[in-house]
Amino acid sequence: MDIQERLTAFALLGAAWVMWLLVALSIVSVAIALERIYFFLVTRDDVDLLRKDLLANLKKGEVDGARRRLQQSKSFEAMVAVAALDSAGDGAEAAQERMQGEQQLAKLHMERNLAFLGTVGNNAPFVGLLGTVIGIIRAFHSLDESQGKITAGLMADIGEALVATAIGILVALPAVAMFNYFQRLIKTRIGRGQALGSHVLSFLLSDRNTAQPEAAE
Repeated sequence: MDIQERLTAFALLGAAWVMWLLVALSIVSVAIALERIYFFLVTRDDVDLLRKDLLANLKKGEVDGARRRLQQSKSFEAMVAVAALDSAGDGAEAAQERMQGEQQLAKLHMERNLAFLGTVGNNAPFVGLLGTVIGIIRAFHSLDESQGKITAGLMADIGEALVATAIGILVALPAVAMFNYFQRLIKTRIGRGQALGSHVLSFLLSDRNTAQPEAAE
């Protein structure tokens, strides 16, 4: 039996397994989306209020107070700013390096399992197309066996082919939508973390500049 006959025999088994695979991918995608939604909810904070409190403490020169306020927050934005503040004694350059490192770690935490959503969103239609091809092959086989007559088996095979394509598209659309939403949310949170960290860096630079004249005197 050559490769074509093997593939034909495999296709004649039907596309039901393709549709069940798509259903399984859809269930996993929904589970990941729900887990990420919960994750982002429990790690959110009022960043505007946090920023105001941070600036108020820094203007007073209360570094410990600013650190305590940031540590009270569970947000990744606060973690980025805390990383910069913890390096205050090493200078603004060291604080900036540590802040960038914390941003990368925060991004990795927030992007966990999102690659699966992106993969499903991009490839579910192709999996559905595979089911369509299998259904069409079975339809032609049924047409050949019936000598060109329209039978119930032929219509069932055609219906199976169309359903496989529809399921592939239905699985892909929510996965792509959630993937894009989470990526946008991550970008926003990273930007807010950079903004908070920039306030700390500005404080460190200004503190160093005011300290230099005193040392010169």
